[in-house]
Order: sequence, then C-alpha cells, then structure tokens
Amino acid sequence: MTKINLNNNSKAFTLIELLVVVAILGIISAIGITSYQGYVSSTKKKSVENAMMQMSLAQTEFYSNNGYYYPQSTSNNCTPSNKTSDDIEKDLMGDGTKGPDLIPDNLGYFVCIWRDSNGDYGVTAKEDSQTQPCTINMSSMGSYTRDNNCSK
Repeated sequence: MTKINLNNNSKAFTLIELLVVVAILGIISAIGITSYQGYVSSTKKKSVENAMMQMSLAQTEFYSNNGYYYPQSTSNNCTPSNKTSDDIEKDLMGDGTKGPDLIPDNLGYFVCIWRDSNGDYGVTAKEDSQTQPCTINMSSMGSYTRDNNCSK
C-alpha cells in the first residue's frame, strides 16, 4: 500500500512567484529596449552629421576645381530623397559614375545640398520617417541646427 504525503513541504515555485518574476523581467527588458533605441537613434544622427561634414569638405575641393559649389543651379531649399543622396555621393563625392556610400539605406536619412543666390550652400538631412521626421541642417560654415523632432 502506498502512503500519500499530505505535508506541503514541496520545493517548487508557485504560480504567483513565477508571474512576479516574468513581470519583473518584462519591465527590465522594456527599459533596456528603450535605452537601446535611444542609443541607435543618436548614433544615426551623429553618422549623418559626419557625412554632412565630409560633403562640406568635398564642396571645398569641388569649388577649387569648378569655381562654384555643387549643385550648379541655385535654390534656397531642397527636398532630401534617395535620388538626391545618390546624386551627391556620385557627383560630389565620386567620379560621376559612382561614389562612396556615405548615406547607406539602413541609416534612415536622406540628404540634399542647396545653394543660394550669393553662391553659398547648405546641407539638409531628413529622416526617412512618416511620423515626425528629424531634420538636420548644416551651414557652409559647419554649424548644425536640428528641428524639435530630433530631441530624442
């Protein structure tokens, strides 16, 4: 005959204890993911600013060779797109047929360069986002301005 032990001295976890542990792990992972996304976002912004600075240095060389800044046409504004980014990499940074991939697709930004009637230029980068894209502007003197959507 088998005896059944009715003492509740089991060394197992209760369901409540397991749920508490899972909830704590969920909270910790949510905080970690949010911090990680902030680091990724700020790294992308800094990468775009570095690429914009390289474009500014290329403008100096372009001006030395051609007597005017890129692009040849003057317009006080521009709309960053995949095409304008590719054109800058090809025409300003490269040999006219191809150039370095300064603005890779996974960076999530597009860049364009504008010139005013005085011959001065500026570089604009805009995040490829449908909701509240970050826009970064750089003057020919190398100073950056960010819009309010870049504060994250």
